Amino acid sequence: MRRAVLTAAALAGALALAGCGTGTGSAGAELSVRSSYMPQPVSADMAAGFLTITNKGDAKDELTSVTSDVAGQVTMHSTVGGAMEEKTSFAVPAHGQLVFKSGGNHLMFEKLKRRPEQGQKVTLKLTFAKSGPLTVEMPVESATYNPSTGH
Repeated sequence: MRRAVLTAAALAGALALAGCGTGTGSAGAELSVRSSYMPQPVSADMAAGFLTITNKGDAKDELTSVTSDVAGQVTMHSTVGGAMEEKTSFAVPAHGQLVFKSGGNHLMFEKLKRRPEQGQKVTLKLTFAKSGPLTVEMPVESATYNPSTGH
């Protein structure tokens, strides 16, 4: 009987400790991606990409890098006053969004390994400072695509 009580107490303690873990919960960032697309590249070695990262969590995070199976490298850029500037990271505010859109923040796929065609999808891996990585399947749209989402 005593062994059963000790076993039950040890199990209860282990379960209580498991509840104290570092789960994401509402205290962390809750990231998701929507409205991603790549206009079909007009160049054989470079393309642009656009998307929106939404954070429904209570903590901010930071997009620190992007990689893709289709490009030798993916760089992140902001456009302010008509001038494009490469960035090493972008903040993703708590209860907010990070928007990459034509004429503003955007991704540049450089050193293309193949030229993506309309109707195909390009795989991206988004890496963040605190949250785990997100994998995104970005559809390739026509070169003149103008989304209704406001990008």
